[in-house]
Amino acid sequence: MTGEATTGTAPGVSDARIPPRVSDTRTPPGAFDTRTPPLPAQEPAPPEPPEPHRAAAPAPVPLPEAEGPRDAVTRLRAHACWYPSADPDGTEAAFICDRGGVPQLWAGPVDGEGVRLLDSSPDPVKEVSWSPDGRWIAYTTAPGGGEHSRVLCVRPDGTGRRLLAGADPDTSAYLGCWARDGSAVAVTLAAPGASRARRDGLRQPSDPAPAHWTARDGRATLLGTTAYATGPGGLGTTAHAPGPGGTPAARTGAGLSAYLIDPDGLASPVLLATEPDAPTLRVCDLTADGRLALLRRGPRGRREAVVRRVVDTATTFTLPVADGDQWIGRFSPDGRTLWLRSDAGREYAALFAVALDADGTALGTRVVAERADSDLDLLTLAHDGRTAVLAWNVRGASELDVVETSARPGAPDTTGPPRPVPLPHEVVTRITAAGAGRLLLALSGSQRRPGVWWAHEGVSLLRTPWSARDEDTVPPGRPPVRPVLSRLTARDGLPLGGWYYRAPGRAPQEPAPCVVHLHGGPEDQERPVFDPLYHELLGRGLDVFAPDVRGSGGHGRSFVDADLGTGRFAALDDVADCAAHAVTAGPADPTRLAVMGRSYGGYLTFASLVWHPELFRTGVAVCGMSDLLTFFAGTEPWIAESAAHKYGHPERDRELLRTLSPMSRIDALRAPLLAVHGEHDTNVPPGESEQFVRAARERGVPAELLVLRDEGHDFLRAENRRLFRRAAGDWMERHLRP
Repeated sequence: MTGEATTGTAPGVSDARIPPRVSDTRTPPGAFDTRTPPLPAQEPAPPEPPEPHRAAAPAPVPLPEAEGPRDAVTRLRAHACWYPSADPDGTEAAFICDRGGVPQLWAGPVDGEGVRLLDSSPDPVKEVSWSPDGRWIAYTTAPGGGEHSRVLCVRPDGTGRRLLAGADPDTSAYLGCWARDGSAVAVTLAAPGASRARRDGLRQPSDPAPAHWTARDGRATLLGTTAYATGPGGLGTTAHAPGPGGTPAARTGAGLSAYLIDPDGLASPVLLATEPDAPTLRVCDLTADGRLALLRRGPRGRREAVVRRVVDTATTFTLPVADGDQWIGRFSPDGRTLWLRSDAGREYAALFAVALDADGTALGTRVVAERADSDLDLLTLAHDGRTAVLAWNVRGASELDVVETSARPGAPDTTGPPRPVPLPHEVVTRITAAGAGRLLLALSGSQRRPGVWWAHEGVSLLRTPWSARDEDTVPPGRPPVRPVLSRLTARDGLPLGGWYYRAPGRAPQEPAPCVVHLHGGPEDQERPVFDPLYHELLGRGLDVFAPDVRGSGGHGRSFVDADLGTGRFAALDDVADCAAHAVTAGPADPTRLAVMGRSYGGYLTFASLVWHPELFRTGVAVCGMSDLLTFFAGTEPWIAESAAHKYGHPERDRELLRTLSPMSRIDALRAPLLAVHGEHDTNVPPGESEQFVRAARERGVPAELLVLRDEGHDFLRAENRRLFRRAAGDWMERHLRP
């Protein structure tokens, strides 16, 4: 369960445009580099009042300096580094690192040890983006560890820290792209809907459903796609037909708005887009001249790429795009080709080339890079737009290709043959350009914690000195377990699969207690990466089977959509089929099975314990939904809007949601349960765990609730993560004894 909406309450908006800077520097084709001169000062235009449903533009707010020590903090030896973003020449990188116990903003040379902490505040950092002109590093933080985030900027030396958006504690803000010249950064904000203006801050189950939610029948079958409103500041018409009811009626005050914000505060914010009712809105790219914007919008499973003219707010092109990484594409240097990662009309995402005319209207769309039975997972282009880097998802692992893009006279841009890049670990989680011919990649694998590697001109990848070494991943004496890919067939014939982790020290055919672990999303995918939780369980002699039930990503669009509506009952059967497979192929001890999962996996854990009470001896549900109706009432409004497309409409499909809710079958519960939740979780509110534990105890079933302080939907603080792993391991070990 994830959301990207945001809120802002600062003063009004100006329609003054931030002009692009012009550079005389020419970068050769294929180079990962760009340099631009500074922006001349510009007087802000007088503000105008915000339009209805528009989140008011924020103003930069200077903050006290918060840079940390110049020497690296080494409290956590086996730390992780991820989400890198390079300076313009690629010699330095900003990145997120938890070596101090919480994800924080760091920067340093890619080939040296001298890293520095740029923000020592305890608020976890979630995204990082270095400006193309090298003057600023933008990043998002989650105050208190909760779901609401804000966008800040800081100089590369740690000075000049300022808040760009999300100052109000009830608001959120998310990063978009930088303008190509570094003059401004895109930020998405959201205005809260009046329907949530209750004393307890939650939408009540009896409230009427927002009219714009896509209509479904009693089986929650998707009948149409969201209709996006038109009007001043809006995105214009969409290429898809609206559901019944036509253009939706927006809730009073609701809306997402995307702005270009000058971190220097010399120019007024520029409004790029307004969505009266949308679950997500992200600015992914701007043409070099600032003429066109590439936006990503829409609910889970129904994302869209939108090309919009900035000058007149007209939408010129839309195309469905795949879920997953939000950075869906990039314009070519002249703005006449748009490169997109999309699964439009396909089972698996591929690289699309969209030819555009001078006004941004599409002239043609072609698939230029694809693989059979493999999704295009990540797409990155060089700063000059002439080199594309493609990460393919091949049965959960990553394969990397570099392709050159070129323009032929009088013909659309095309791509050259792919050049494979060998990877030292199984999974790529992020790719970013880092100067001429250089890449930075965040890698993870079954034998290591996430780290950052760099490559120059196709040379083998080199680990950055500040990433944790493989030998420091775990204490000496117990190396990580490499999982084995295991395949099975569900009872209705659908192929399933997952990764089996065998606890060390057991004979190959000796039955072992086994934890069936279910990932979140449900569109996430189980991948062969080192998981400290699995390491904890394996160290206690417990096997782990981590499957992808229907609804998971990485297996094609049909597999993702197979759990829609009444298909979710089959997903619950998948859990039982996977448990049976763990017994026959593991081998797991059928009398010592447990189920565990986080987010949607937490929902499946609750549900499996009441749908299959005879199967599991115990369960651990983490941040899971126990009643889909109270979840819709309590979650963030943009998450509810997106979730309605996945689970069902909270009014028209009310009976289906009630039937699918674990609370509706609580009388069937027999197994002891541990529930874990973050106190600041507004994605799946803590009440979802509280009500299930309370009901279990009322029926005489042992149940406990662990609430982690200063955490939201994701557990980000090292001490809390250790506490969670220890508590889960103790619980499983106690209840799975022979």
